[in-house]
Amino acid sequence: MAEIPKTLEQAIAQAQGATQAAIADGYSLLQIEIVIPELKPMPVAEQFLPALDSYGNQLKVFFPDAGAAALARRDWGSVPFEILDIGSGRVPVEEQVLPEDEAFLFVAPSAVEVGQVEKMYQVVGERPFILLNPRLEDVAIVGIGYAGRQLRSRFLNTIESCYYLRPMDDAAVFRCYPSPWQVWRENKNGEYQLIAEQPKKPVGDEIDLILSGNSSQQTGDSTQAKKTGIFASMQRFLRTLSR
Repeated sequence: MAEIPKTLEQAIAQAQGATQAAIADGYSLLQIEIVIPELKPMPVAEQFLPALDSYGNQLKVFFPDAGAAALARRDWGSVPFEILDIGSGRVPVEEQVLPEDEAFLFVAPSAVEVGQVEKMYQVVGERPFILLNPRLEDVAIVGIGYAGRQLRSRFLNTIESCYYLRPMDDAAVFRCYPSPWQVWRENKNGEYQLIAEQPKKPVGDEIDLILSGNSSQQTGDSTQAKKTGIFASMQRFLRTLSR
C-alpha cells in the first residue's frame, strides 16, 4: 500500500514511480497533481524529470507559453531534451510532434491551452503523454456551453490520474498508482491515518461524508497506517520550491 508522503521530495519521488509503473502497464495519457497553491511548476518539473531520463533526446517538454519555456532553457542549462511552448495553435501540431519523439511532458498547462493539448495528443497516439500539475478543468475560460462539456467528456475524462496529493484542513486526498484513491485524516495528536479507500476519486460532498464517518468507503481499521507530522515537515520544501 502506498503511504502518504512526509515531504515534498517524497511526493515527487512517488510521482516518478507511479508514472513509470503506469507507463509499464500500458497507460499513455497520464496526469500528476500535487495540489499545493504555493508550488511553482518549474522546480517541481525539474525534480520530476529524472523519471523520464530513459527517453533522452526523444523527450519533449512543453510549457504553456514562450516566456516560461525560455526561462526553463535558461535555468536548466544543457539538457538532452527539447524545451518548447504549447503555442495555443500558432504552431502546427505536425511541427511540434515528430515521428521520432517518444515521450511528452506538459508542465502546468491551463484551460487556455487545452484545445491545442488535445490536438497534440491525437497526433501522439500511444506514446507517453504526461500532464504535470495541469489546470485544464476551468472550462469557464474556454466556454461552459455545449463545446465545453464535450471537451471535458472527450479528453479530460480519459486521463489516468497516476499521482494525486491534495492537503486540506486536517485531511488529505491521495492516490499513487496502482493503489486506489485514499482519504487521510489528522487526529488531535498530529498523526495522519488512512480512513478510506475507493477506486474512484472522491470529490465534494463525498469527501465530507468520509471525514464525518458516514461513508461506506471507510476502512475497517481506523488505527492503521499512521504517519506523523506529514505536512508540517513539508513546509521547508515548499518555501524552497516556491521562490
